[in-house]
Amino acid sequence: MTGFSCARWLASLGSVLVVMAALAHPAAAIDIKEVRTPKGVTAWLIEDKTVPVVSVEFAFRGGAALDPEGKGGLAELASGLLDEGAGDLTSAQFQRQLENNSISLGFRASLDSFGGTVYTLAENRELAFSLLQLALTRPRFDPEPVARMKSQIQAQIAREAERARNVAQQRWHREVFGKHPYGRDVDGQKKTVAAITAEDLHGFVRSRFARDNLIIGVVGDITEAELVPLLDQTFGVLPEKAASSQIPGVEVKNTNKVIVVPRKIPQTVVVFGQKGLSITDPDYYAATVMNYIMGGGGLTSRLADEVREKRGLAYSVYTRLVNYDRADVILGWVATQNARVAESMKLIRAEWARMAKTPVSQMELDDAKSYLTGSYFTRLNSTRRIAGLLVGLQLEKLGIDYIQRRNKLIAAVTVADVQRVARRLLQPEKLTVVMVGAPVGVNATP
Repeated sequence: MTGFSCARWLASLGSVLVVMAALAHPAAAIDIKEVRTPKGVTAWLIEDKTVPVVSVEFAFRGGAALDPEGKGGLAELASGLLDEGAGDLTSAQFQRQLENNSISLGFRASLDSFGGTVYTLAENRELAFSLLQLALTRPRFDPEPVARMKSQIQAQIAREAERARNVAQQRWHREVFGKHPYGRDVDGQKKTVAAITAEDLHGFVRSRFARDNLIIGVVGDITEAELVPLLDQTFGVLPEKAASSQIPGVEVKNTNKVIVVPRKIPQTVVVFGQKGLSITDPDYYAATVMNYIMGGGGLTSRLADEVREKRGLAYSVYTRLVNYDRADVILGWVATQNARVAESMKLIRAEWARMAKTPVSQMELDDAKSYLTGSYFTRLNSTRRIAGLLVGLQLEKLGIDYIQRRNKLIAAVTVADVQRVARRLLQPEKLTVVMVGAPVGVNATP
């Protein structure tokens, strides 16, 4: 980030370690305050005065899945333009204000939400919040930045169309979700991005940014009393209610299809998966442990042992649980030589079946639970990521005490729980499989 000295970065690292220590020893030491303002803005706050920085993460419910028909990429384009001029500040002037005052401000779009990040020295927090308020309420969407950002997104779309893994993931989602918004790509298509106008962008801001769908997490050198007026000045001026962010529910299709997208490349990339479990499902934590043992544990997983270690078929193979607001999937990925794709998928299907039929060992269970409980906080290596965690917990409606509860839920999982959820969830004969490459010996579904 521009403008921070080495000494400040070292101090910032110290701040992170202090927060991490509080997070890890023990979770009960975390003091998350729910802050409510006179204008009805709510935020979760962790105060940390070790060093004078403030991290703010925020999100509005409803993301790229709400892009209008024929205007795919609208949320993504808006995310790149909100800091390209606002109020009386042109793009260059706005960016200069950020750089000259060591403020980091950025936005991002996902299928289910639209969010952003502010990272600033505490002494510049009022200016940082002021610039954020301008970006959210008075974005300019001037012709030059709009044209430039459209060109960048279209170039990105072209690059992603050449990446086999991205092609496989997009095709898998289209196959499983069909015409539902989850079947679209966040970036849209070249033609849909080209069709977006400045008025579309202004309409996006008017309809999506409101207090009733807003979630905020703050970590750093700021008290509740100092934060409240900044929240009201920044977010309290937004409309009270957003347009509806509800998208239709969708049933994940367990199709048992094998789709081949021909590409003249030496390795075939494979994406495979099926219906998963909601994060609110009572079996979710058993599924988390099950997934770690089967494919989520990196080189220690069953799939890695069978596919990589014993046979050298692939450098990596993994699975993960993916949760959207309106659908849940368990998704896997592997890349291997064209001649050995069929063998790799046979092994993966066999492990899918074995997990459901045969109980995991006590050692596998203990190792999985030890990793999942011990590693949860280690990825929170910055105040920004900790603020992001606060937002994520609110998006998933997990409760302000989730950090205290989460590891206990993992620790309570038994061998019987893992087998029960595996029997419920894993159906190797119903996997949807997408292959991008030139696989040998594979029978594609007609």
